[in-house]
Amino acid sequence: MRNWLVLLCPCVLGAALHLWLRLRSLPPARASAVHPADHLALFPRWKSSHYDVVVGVLSARNNRELRNVIRSTWLKHLMQHPTLSQRVLVKFIIGARGCDVPVEDREDPYSCRLLNITNPVLNQEIEAFSFSEDTSSGLSEDRVVSVSFRVLHPIVITSLGVFYDASDAGFQRNITVKLYQAEQESFEGTIVWESQDPQGLASRNLHTVTVNDGGGVLRVLTAAEGALPHEFMEGVEGVAGGFIYTIQEGDALLQNLHSRPQRRVDHISNLHEEDALLKEESSVHDDIIFVDVVDTYRNVPAKLLNFYKWTVETISFDLLLKTDDDCYVDLEAVFSRIARESLDGPNFWWGNFRWNWAVDRTGKWQELEYPSPAYPAFACGSGYVVSRDIVHWLASNSGRLKTYQGEDVSMGIWMAAIGPRRYQDSLWLCEKTCETGMLSSPQYSAQELSDLWRLKELCGDPCQCEA
Repeated sequence: MRNWLVLLCPCVLGAALHLWLRLRSLPPARASAVHPADHLALFPRWKSSHYDVVVGVLSARNNRELRNVIRSTWLKHLMQHPTLSQRVLVKFIIGARGCDVPVEDREDPYSCRLLNITNPVLNQEIEAFSFSEDTSSGLSEDRVVSVSFRVLHPIVITSLGVFYDASDAGFQRNITVKLYQAEQESFEGTIVWESQDPQGLASRNLHTVTVNDGGGVLRVLTAAEGALPHEFMEGVEGVAGGFIYTIQEGDALLQNLHSRPQRRVDHISNLHEEDALLKEESSVHDDIIFVDVVDTYRNVPAKLLNFYKWTVETISFDLLLKTDDDCYVDLEAVFSRIARESLDGPNFWWGNFRWNWAVDRTGKWQELEYPSPAYPAFACGSGYVVSRDIVHWLASNSGRLKTYQGEDVSMGIWMAAIGPRRYQDSLWLCEKTCETGMLSSPQYSAQELSDLWRLKELCGDPCQCEA
């Protein structure tokens, strides 16, 4: 038996060597012969073991056109660059799931909460924030001077009210109730009560005030003051007691509610189609990271934290650059500036920082969780760079970090806990404008991004060509 093995071993080795040489001599397959996805499956793309910079591009699921423009402009230039192609890894960050609530049926277009209207009362007046007599007797101790409310469908306010303590004396001074629209902080209506009003609920009819989707505030103040001083909290005689309203455009609201079931069926079907397109796009380009969140604007901070976790678990790197899919980015300029300014080292954050930025309480950037009137310093979202140790800290604490209304302000709040070395650089532009030498600029359409890059390649400057 041993003699047979001795004779067979050279034969087996020779056959293996012959097969290897034959495979090496095969001509390369033409690009058109194999589908890109199959090509990737048969021949895995070898990646560098370490990257100088990892680029995360926050992208919405339906922004395929913007992603393709990036692939055909600055990302294509990067992949063809003789040195940068080995030093940089670029990934688009997309939520793994779409919102299953149609946009028309959400509380707002930035979240995934169902608009909670089921059985509206039409063609009659409705009283909001009413109190019983027993409840109103203790109101003077509450020190409440305002009632805030949200409007989910346009209404017409016909009366405003105010409660006072249940003593026989009534109001001891003139009381004014003013209705504000929260976004503008402007007066929408004013009612003045005479003192000694004998009723527990003093109310007067308004000329009808229409309040559209949004928010409002009822505030009580003395007629003499005409403003809202903080010290009025002390010694106030009454509280804003609600209002009476009717629903505007009730027939349109009912029609919208009746069509909800079919709209949801159509929306779920569209989501399945979107999933299939994203799967195909990912297999072709191999540049998408799907993170485990529902893809809405309010969830962008969670998308970012999930990407940080993926990065530290998967890749060796020195710096991380975050940008958005509607931004022009010049990675060559970024690398040149890193080398010229020695922008590296631990606990490092490089961006264009906004300081003492006022907190918005309404609109797209509505902040309901952060109590202070201004945010800590944060880098505007068109682009910024952080060091590896900061990314590791964010990833390891992601389960304990609270997310706020936007990823840029959330990042600023998180960074306030560790006090990074900030490097201020105005070439990370915060607004949609073009400056020679800029590192990034935000809020462009796909066509505008193509035009910027065309000028960049033609003249070396995305903003202009010299005559």
